Amino acid sequence: MANIEHIFELVVHFCILLIELAGTVVIVWSMFRGFIGFVKKDENIRIRLAQGIMLGLEFKIGSEVLRSVIVNSWSELGTLAAIILLRSLLTLLLHWEIEVEEKRKAKQELHKLKLEAAAEALSDHEEKNR
Repeated sequence: MANIEHIFELVVHFCILLIELAGTVVIVWSMFRGFIGFVKKDENIRIRLAQGIMLGLEFKIGSEVLRSVIVNSWSELGTLAAIILLRSLLTLLLHWEIEVEEKRKAKQELHKLKLEAAAEALSDHEEKNR
């Protein structure tokens, strides 16, 4: 029976490493794309960067939840809970920032459309007066 538990722990540790690696790769890739977007002055890069970081954090949270399967003490469980809480709060903060950025962009687009409509109306009015 101890042998089966040992194999189970090894499999869980291996899965945790894979999920942690996936989260790290997603975050690093997002940062790389974010830097390229910054250099190219891409207006939507903040949203895409935040979404990438959020996805990476979701992988990290998943690995911590899986890690909870093999904790041995209450202190480890408390530490794990604190890590999950912090990562979840970061994810919520990023989600909020994405919403704010999307609303800001929508307002800019609306303002731009209003200006274009006003300019078109003005040019139509000037044509009528000729």
